[in-house]
Amino acid sequence: MTWLNKINPTPSFPEYTGPYKVGSVDVEVPTSQLEAPGRSDSPCTNLSTVSFRVFYPARPESEQKGVRWIPSPQKEVVSAYAKFLGAGNAMAGLFATLPQLLYYVTVPVHHNADILEPPTESKRWPVMMFSHGLGGSRNAYSHICGSLASHGVVVVAPEHRDGSCPISFIHTPEEKAKMKTIAYRKVPHKASKEVYEARDEQLRIRLWELGLIHEALLKIDNRMPLKNVAEDQKRTGGKDMLTMFSHLLDVHEPGKISFAGHSFGGATTVQFVKSVYYHNATKLKSYHPLFAPAEDSSIVRQITPQTPVMLLDLWTLPIQSPTTSWLRNKPMPCYDSPAGGSNLLAILSEAFYKWSSNLNDTKRIVSKPTDSAVKYPNQPGPHIFYPTASAHLSQSDFGVLFPWITTKVFGAKEPERVLRLNARAMLQIMRNADIEVAATSKEDMELQDVEGLQKGVPQDEKILSHVEESIRGWISLGTELYGGLSEVEKGPGDAMVEGEVLGQVVSNEERAMA
Repeated sequence: MTWLNKINPTPSFPEYTGPYKVGSVDVEVPTSQLEAPGRSDSPCTNLSTVSFRVFYPARPESEQKGVRWIPSPQKEVVSAYAKFLGAGNAMAGLFATLPQLLYYVTVPVHHNADILEPPTESKRWPVMMFSHGLGGSRNAYSHICGSLASHGVVVVAPEHRDGSCPISFIHTPEEKAKMKTIAYRKVPHKASKEVYEARDEQLRIRLWELGLIHEALLKIDNRMPLKNVAEDQKRTGGKDMLTMFSHLLDVHEPGKISFAGHSFGGATTVQFVKSVYYHNATKLKSYHPLFAPAEDSSIVRQITPQTPVMLLDLWTLPIQSPTTSWLRNKPMPCYDSPAGGSNLLAILSEAFYKWSSNLNDTKRIVSKPTDSAVKYPNQPGPHIFYPTASAHLSQSDFGVLFPWITTKVFGAKEPERVLRLNARAMLQIMRNADIEVAATSKEDMELQDVEGLQKGVPQDEKILSHVEESIRGWISLGTELYGGLSEVEKGPGDAMVEGEVLGQVVSNEERAMA
């Protein structure tokens, strides 16, 4: 059947490389069943549910069908993506030829499969929350999330209803109630008072959602009843797919949940962990928190200096808002520990590495403190890397599904390998935090000819090595500020996943060819 796969025009995903099969459940929980951890009301009155997809290790006998990458209703979703890419430009025209093929793209997970009993010492699976970027959704990072799940991580991928998703649908518990939609919200990338206010508003929603989803995970693990109103759960024959997770999630011990995100999701992750960790600073007149959890909330107990934090192509503009300048100047929570930085990872695409202002802001955000009041002066600091010939899209599903677009427009290469490098580094960060995950396969280690490694490598120190060219095309960076490229040479237009930006890139190419 290999030759058939080669001539099949439908985009597809490679299989995951971890030892476990991967299952997936779509979840949408009414907010009325959850207790918000913050000290303020909902930032948005029309959000009656929170939505997320769960990727998890499944039983080896699981043979359920995969999940459609374009969720239902597919026509509306494809239309929203076409608009996101800029109706009328060349990229939208190219995208318009794909809808019939996109309808059949499936994620290689087993839909509503039974979860595997954890072989870990704690008898629980480690958990990660992964926040998407602009143009993302609960499905748009399925390959990185599924790859981690195949190595023994339960990955929770929220779908943010802040206007950053091309379109999102809100279902209600009432059978006959009309489905609501949240459309994409265009906000300029150039800093201004209005832009900062708009991004602050989006972050308020995102942080509130993460707090509620954390509450949902606790209730799910404690086997407390939650109604799942996600569209595809109507076909389970009445089976409650959430109860199978009870007492199997490592979500109660402080510091055990990992937090990760891409682009705007990276900014969300930074703001979330810092807002929670510095929750007592809400009385400062100069600081107006976007999220203020209560002292006795479970999320305050969860986030500690030991919490693993992983930032993929961190987009720093939302963090520069004057409203949260006090928080921006506080160190990441990991630096309240002697091992500060060992559990902090930033992976950039080459496009973001060449965007000098964003690179320097990223380094400022993740660097260890250097003032005279430093409690632990000999901390190792963060891990910062970038894979060469990679684009902003390379850390999402788009690079794998449409390699010909990312190669032609952005010069990206080896999209599958880029994602494998990302997954390897993320897994090792979790191991550094004493979180038990499966070994890295010898294929991912690029050790195909080495005998005796059938079960993989339990510790992948090489992926976090700072030795130059320890791994081909995997470049380690220090935290010193970089001034090699001017703002004229590189900027957000070269990197961000934004409709008008993609359209402008294609238009420039067309003019050059004319």
